Parts: sequence; C-alpha cells; structure tokens
Amino acid sequence: MADYVLTCSSTADLSTAFTRERGIPVLQYQFFMDGHEYYDDQGASIPTHDFYEKVRAGSMPTTSMVNTERYTEFFTPILEEGKDILHLEFSSGLSGSYNNALMTAEQLMKKYPDRKIFIVDSLSASRGYGLFVHLVSNKKNEGATIEQARDYAEELKWKITHWFAVESLEHLRRGGRVSRASAFLGTMLNIKPVLAFNNEGKIIPVEKIRGRKKSLIAMVDKMEEDIDNPDGQIVYIGHGDAPEEAEYVANLIKERFPTIKETIINYTGPVIGAHSGPGTVNIHYVGKQRVDIKFK
Repeated sequence: MADYVLTCSSTADLSTAFTRERGIPVLQYQFFMDGHEYYDDQGASIPTHDFYEKVRAGSMPTTSMVNTERYTEFFTPILEEGKDILHLEFSSGLSGSYNNALMTAEQLMKKYPDRKIFIVDSLSASRGYGLFVHLVSNKKNEGATIEQARDYAEELKWKITHWFAVESLEHLRRGGRVSRASAFLGTMLNIKPVLAFNNEGKIIPVEKIRGRKKSLIAMVDKMEEDIDNPDGQIVYIGHGDAPEEAEYVANLIKERFPTIKETIINYTGPVIGAHSGPGTVNIHYVGKQRVDIKFK
C-alpha cells in the first residue's frame, strides 16, 4: 500500500513546531504590504506582532489566491517520492485557491496515474482550519488509509465551529462584510459584532454586542449552546495580536468546560488578519452543527 502525505496551507495558522512534528508540508500563501511581498510563514518573513502594528499604524495589506503553478511546485516533489496526497485546503467560500488546487490535482494525476491526490475543501479558515488539520492528522496517525482519512475529513468539516469577536468593523467593511454606514455606526456605539462561518464557508455576522468584554463572553455563551460533547475536546483559540484577551477567553472556557482536554492559543496569521484586523479573537471546536445562515 502506497504511503500518503497530509498537506495543508498556511492559512490554517498552525505553529511551525506542530507541522514539523506531524510531518505536514505547508503551502505558504503570500500577502502584500507597503510595497513588499511577504510569505505567510508564522512570522519568519515579518514578525506577526510587527505586522499588526503596521496595520494599526495605517498599512493596508492585500492578499491573493494561490495559482496552479504554485500548487504544481508544492505537490510534485511528494508525488516524485511515490507518495499519495491528501490536501486540506482553505475555505472555497473565501478564496479561489481550492478550485486551483482541484485543477492542479487533475493535471498531475494524468502525469502520475499511479498516484492518488485528494483535495478537501475545509470550509474553514485560520485556527478553525488548523483544528480541522489537527484532527485529521490524529486520524492519519491512528492508522487510517488515505480514503478513510478523506471520508473522515468530509464529515468533520460540517462540525468545525468558528466564532469571531472583532475589535473594529472597519476591516470587515473594506472586505465587503458590512456597509460603510454600519461600520461608522458600530464605531460610534461601541458595537462589537460576533461572527461565524456558515455551511458555505463564508463569514457571517450573527450578533451585535455592545462592549468588547461582552462580545468575548458571548462567544463562550455560543459555545455552551452548540458544542458537541466537550469531554476530551481540543479547543483552538486565535488572536490578532490580543494575547491577554485570548487568555481571558481560554480561562472562561476552562471554567465552563472543565473536561476539555486542552486549549491551544496562537496568532491569527497575516493573510487572515489582513481581513479581520488587529484585536480579533476567535474560538474553534467540534460543534453539533454550524450556524447555517446564508451570506447576503
């Protein structure tokens, strides 16, 4: 039986230590800021704290999807080693990269007809995508075949739950998530929206909370409503350069869910942070089902 490699993209915001330990090759996205091109590489190109400081100072980073040439460069060495590929990709609801990965896989399987390449749309981003990769990696390490791991991933993705509390509506406005008027009104009234991912893998506003601390607590309230058995779960927490608030949320979770196995905190990387902005805090876990609201 041919060996296989589990791969993902940098928008999973996993630590370099974790992906190296698990043997997970990571395709690095790119972003552009102040006339420079950077790789989304866990702070190697630019420290993540410095990235957010630049955004706070007025820099406006931009991102782009991964083209088929870069996927070809990423997948080919693995295929040349005689290994199959199970690639978990960033949400198709936020980027065209998934479709490019599919097209690349189709072309490469013609060149390497004895190899298997499966591309799974995570319908997730950032630390939620990272939790998804983590759990599928666990399944692989338990001895699952590539088909079994793929099938597990296809079922799991509908339960990976994302809750976001953002510091400012301005970055969402620039990304088309709220109107200019709503962003202005929200700033004036200290409105802090709580957002989620729907079944299309898109970010949707769910609730408007007045006050920062209340919005952080509201995420944990939502978690209490829809977590699918907290016993032994791993919870991922991300933050846009807001470590103290991330720790506050982690402590709330530990108090309410003492049987959770672990809470793991890491930065929300620059590619996602370019759209969510500084101060964002997000929590991710296996829920009963996602909030299925269409994005309008």
